[in-house]
Amino acid sequence: MEAENSIYGGRYPEMEAVMNSLAEDIRAAAKTVKENTGMNPVEHLKYRIKTEESMREKCRRHGIPETEESALETIHDAIGLRVVCTFLDDVFAIRDYLFSLPDLEVVNEKDYIRDVKPNGYRSLHLIVRKNGYYAEIQIRTISMDTWAALEHQIRYKKNVGKSALIFDELKRCADELASTDVSMQIIRAAINEKDDRS
Repeated sequence: MEAENSIYGGRYPEMEAVMNSLAEDIRAAAKTVKENTGMNPVEHLKYRIKTEESMREKCRRHGIPETEESALETIHDAIGLRVVCTFLDDVFAIRDYLFSLPDLEVVNEKDYIRDVKPNGYRSLHLIVRKNGYYAEIQIRTISMDTWAALEHQIRYKKNVGKSALIFDELKRCADELASTDVSMQIIRAAINEKDDRS
């Protein structure tokens, strides 16, 4: 990537280093939780740096200049990580581990699991800052991730419109998947309790 033409200037390598460091933090969190529970809490981890065009489009959408300062100081998701957890409790275990890190500043937290969006979207969003760079970390369960992926495809399909029926059905599916998350958590707790008694 040409530094003089990039909205990130010459800072892309530093951003990659921070992204990789955050990914290692999440892997360390997963290892710690697994040592405590005997189960790997992370189903999968994805991370990326927002593409040049995507960042420029976001600047235009927000009516701000397409500059390095806008990309790295005003907008806080140039670096993005998504952590998909097995169980609901794992989401908060990963969160708590990240909160405990001395070199990680949590700038903002939006808990869409407890404060569900009207369309049914659930996820935990953190804006963090590490080594001078902002990143967004989304932590969610497999069910939440499945719903978000399907909803994204439906929302961007042409000519779908804003049908009340579609909105209601999406919300119903989100609620059913959330209920499944709670049931799976109860089952895991019961199994762990039985193992503890053995």
